[in-house]
Amino acid sequence: MTRSMTGYGKAECLISEDKYLIEIRSLNGKNADITIKTSVIPREKEISVRQYLIERLNRGNIDLFVSVEQNGENAARFINGQVLLGYYNQLCSLLDNTPMADLDRKDLLPALLKMPDVVEFKATELAEEDWDKLFKAISEAADALDAFRMKEGAALREDLLLSVSKIEECLDEIEQFEQERIRTIRERIINRIEEMSLQPDQERLEQEMIFYIEKLDINEEKVRLRQHCSYFRGTLDAEEYPGRKLGFIAQEMGREINTIGSKANHAGIQRIVVVMKDALDKIKEQSLNIL
Repeated sequence: MTRSMTGYGKAECLISEDKYLIEIRSLNGKNADITIKTSVIPREKEISVRQYLIERLNRGNIDLFVSVEQNGENAARFINGQVLLGYYNQLCSLLDNTPMADLDRKDLLPALLKMPDVVEFKATELAEEDWDKLFKAISEAADALDAFRMKEGAALREDLLLSVSKIEECLDEIEQFEQERIRTIRERIINRIEEMSLQPDQERLEQEMIFYIEKLDINEEKVRLRQHCSYFRGTLDAEEYPGRKLGFIAQEMGREINTIGSKANHAGIQRIVVVMKDALDKIKEQSLNIL
């Protein structure tokens, strides 16, 4: 099953009447880059959480968030004095130069207590059985993210296969220009010789012309490009995490397309090469998001 590297998953759990919300987000990344953005997870548990996420999600820029919604009756609150004093000094400084300069400073307290980060919740220490609940919720969030990746991956797979099919269709279209291309090359060489009023040895001329036309032959490139397209399809369906290999195959496809373009010597084939390059750019871009 093809997976996208981007995804989102969340889960909840209840610990001592406090609700813990776990969110995991992932974006493209060459390796597994895990960032734990919470102080809830104990330090001694971080390594095991990182290792689990690497094994479960493979790779990507992965952020883990854990927030706590504490029960109103049991929540341990405390006032951050430094933040409160900072807000108070700023308000006093502003009021000194306004008509409200005579305002009783005690009246500022209710408003100050509602300012951001003035009243904070003190996180409770997690017992071992509580940690088991939280880790289970982290696992559920990772499962939800993986399901999201699979859904996005299915859409990516269809787009990739369409682009590969487009390249294969372009290869079929090139066939119609093959005979015309060879004929045009021969006529151009003969016309040039006539313009120069040369009298070459016909047998030698034919040999040289065959040699020159063989240098411009693109059959090998077309065969290899078809093989790369087939290999791309097979890799996409056969491997669990094909992203890196798909990128390498796309590079090889690009080499063959570029060689066809350089050997083309035909306006019609050049136009088809442009279409193939456009399809290949889409493949490269989308492959970067395949896990």
